[in-house]
Amino acid sequence: MATTQEDKAFVLWFTGLSGSGKSTLADRVYDELSANGNRIEKLDGDVLRGIFPATGFTKDDRDEHIRRVGFLASMLEKHGVIVVASFISPYKEARNFVRQRCGNFIEVYVSTSLDECRRRDVKGLYKRADAGEIKNFTGIDDPYEEPENAEIVVNTEGLSIDESVAVIINALKDLK
Repeated sequence: MATTQEDKAFVLWFTGLSGSGKSTLADRVYDELSANGNRIEKLDGDVLRGIFPATGFTKDDRDEHIRRVGFLASMLEKHGVIVVASFISPYKEARNFVRQRCGNFIEVYVSTSLDECRRRDVKGLYKRADAGEIKNFTGIDDPYEEPENAEIVVNTEGLSIDESVAVIINALKDLK
């Protein structure tokens, strides 16, 4: 699946609740696409929050963060780079902004129930949100607007990581 002159770059945008498996799947898909010789870049919410200044968690802050990242992703794509992006990106309007900026936007909805995300809670964020230590936490006291027409939907509750990656890679082949 190496990118050639006739192949278009694309933005593969992973969205879902915290703990859904977005970053894990994005990392594995990135590794697989990278191993095939593609020009590729990975953008991750946790990493970029540490770089972009004043990135808060209000709706306006989140929207601004996604607009910044969406702009960056669209510029990379414009220059022939495949972008694998992993962001909660809870609001449809912000995701649509990114979709409209990009020439070939592929949304991957990592559909994992709130109960399962709470059970995983690797970072302890749900416990902190439940205790009132974290405000505006997606899925608790801030909404997550599920994608209505994602190109790829993966429910990580019923699939292993390898099976989930295979679903995404196979779907990409069909979309190309």
